[in-house]
Amino acid sequence: MWPWKKLKQGFKRLREKFAHAFKSGDTDELEEILIEADIGVETTMEFIQASRGRPEKLKEIITSVLEPAEKEIAFTAHPTVIMIAGTNGSGKTTTIAKLATLWREKKVLIAACDTYRDAAGLQLERWAKTTNTDLVSSTQRQDAGAVVYDALHKALSGGYGVVLVDTAGRLHTRKDLMAEAEKIHRVIKKVIPDAPHEVILVLDASTGQNGLRQAQGFKEHIDVTGVILTKMDGTSKAGIIIPIVKQLKLPIYFIGLGEKADDIAAFAASNFVSALLGE
Repeated sequence: MWPWKKLKQGFKRLREKFAHAFKSGDTDELEEILIEADIGVETTMEFIQASRGRPEKLKEIITSVLEPAEKEIAFTAHPTVIMIAGTNGSGKTTTIAKLATLWREKKVLIAACDTYRDAAGLQLERWAKTTNTDLVSSTQRQDAGAVVYDALHKALSGGYGVVLVDTAGRLHTRKDLMAEAEKIHRVIKKVIPDAPHEVILVLDASTGQNGLRQAQGFKEHIDVTGVILTKMDGTSKAGIIIPIVKQLKLPIYFIGLGEKADDIAAFAASNFVSALLGE
């Protein structure tokens, strides 16, 4: 449970602002803080009206909104193929390393399908060595489809339980890169018809409303099934999690809380709300 203590530390300044607003009973101040936290104007108005600024009621409302986003990944398929998407700088590669560490007992294989950036492949190679995880990467500038094809056949013959498919960091507005993500999705399905079993979008929480727009764009192209929110331990825009859940109806599988391999925690609504608003 220690990662939640780290989140509480990261939210300290934001939580102090909430505490001051609650103590003063100033709903205008509370409204301003909620909007600054990127919860969104419309949702903020709803929360203020329903809670009348009372802290316990506000905690109850936010918890009820976020509880449906609590969901565990089901490892019913063998291998379970998980496609990971996100923009450059979102923490995608580090998140893959964290998941490989978390699930190492299931025998994890990483498919390094970000063939656009040599640095991404090198970063994954370093993480794979650190986490003692097997890796399939491109040879002689293979395209991403060929890499994932090779990785899935290795997984099937080698008895791997989980395949983590990295993809090139891309903006949702880049049609060429989104088309490549769709291609990877098709190749996976050709090799294992019921895969990918999950398509997880890694979002940098500090990007706020821009992160929400990214999620909407990705969901249109590659049928995103869930989200991992990174850099949650020091952002003032933590409230973005609320519109993501409300508007996209997607589960939040994990939150990232730092750069170390074990700085990751399964999302829990009550813990998140306590870290944000206080016990």
